[in-house]
Amino acid sequence: MYAGFGEGAVFGMEAAVEDINKQGGIYIEEYGRKIPVKLVVADNESDLSKAGTLAEDLILRDKVKFLMTTGALEVNFPIARVAERYKVPFMIGPGPYESWQAMRMEADPPWKYTWGVSFAIATPSPEGDFRHDTPGYSMFDAWLGALQFFGDETNKKIALLASDDQDGRGWYLAFAPTAESIGMETYHSDEQFGLVPMDTTDFSALIGKWKADNCELLWSNCPAPFFGTFWRQARTLGYQPKQVFATRAGLFYTDVTAWGGDLPQGICNEMFWNPSIEGTHGIGDTTAVSLHERWFEATGQPMHQIMGWIYADAQVLFDAIERAGSLDGEKVNAALAQTDMMTIYHRVVFDKDQYSRIPVTFGQWQKTDKPWVWDNPIVYSDHDFMPTTAEMIFPIPYD
Repeated sequence: MYAGFGEGAVFGMEAAVEDINKQGGIYIEEYGRKIPVKLVVADNESDLSKAGTLAEDLILRDKVKFLMTTGALEVNFPIARVAERYKVPFMIGPGPYESWQAMRMEADPPWKYTWGVSFAIATPSPEGDFRHDTPGYSMFDAWLGALQFFGDETNKKIALLASDDQDGRGWYLAFAPTAESIGMETYHSDEQFGLVPMDTTDFSALIGKWKADNCELLWSNCPAPFFGTFWRQARTLGYQPKQVFATRAGLFYTDVTAWGGDLPQGICNEMFWNPSIEGTHGIGDTTAVSLHERWFEATGQPMHQIMGWIYADAQVLFDAIERAGSLDGEKVNAALAQTDMMTIYHRVVFDKDQYSRIPVTFGQWQKTDKPWVWDNPIVYSDHDFMPTTAEMIFPIPYD
């Protein structure tokens, strides 16, 4: 169910490795020369029970010195435990700051070998951080900005749908009170209505209640196949909210096209890396635009927003290895704590929680006359370096 994350992320990793190896690899002072990077990829098939086992196998059998991951939050958890056990620096992939820190702090002592270049749901950057008091560095900045953008044109009633996993539950419990704080009404969120088990396949009872209460806004957090099943049922039953947001589910082209027909039209999502981002750079002469061009040439698909994000993770790791001058895990871990660099996905600086917040904007799937049918342009942004690239469709056309 998280294959959409993997296809773009692996491409980003491979591109970063290709770029650094074009320069001869990473200079390691202890060796007095550059060492080429070898990427070893293991497919955990979105199975948490396999993720930790495969990570341990990579360390013991393949002798890897560092770990990266590509999937959603819960996939990172078992890998982090393995990384801690073997003192292997681990760059985590997508996952909210709040949910990740809750898991990290449960360990005693808290994990110190995991590093996140990722997003916060709502927790602001600490004082002294260059992102402090700057809008656009949490998902709520983008979500609430978009809600307020058209809120006066709705009855402000929100149906909340979330799969009851770590990501979905954390989002649901954080989003409902914050939405209500700006005058929105979330349907029976105090009863956690709409927070449903991962194996749910019949959503008719939920849809009937939301339709009867005329919830004109639908916001969700769940895997793409889960949402696709729900959305097909909603359309069949005549539930037609004016605006729909689908975090996780609506991130990737291959995921939304799998829903079928015109179901992606108007679906909104948080927007992370985009090839239109300005003022950034990759390794060598790679830019955000040229990385996207490589992706399109290889796949024929439109932009993939995880690709540049994970490429940036690799940049950060390569930089820390070179500054450490060693392949020793403890030395590289210490170097990661001192990171302050511009990547292909803007500036990365870790806080005391070993987290660096990324810029977040708001995207929307829109039908296009291009061969790939669906584009996902930025329709709301707080950043001048990630400007909007299209007008928001509102309300969603159902004809």
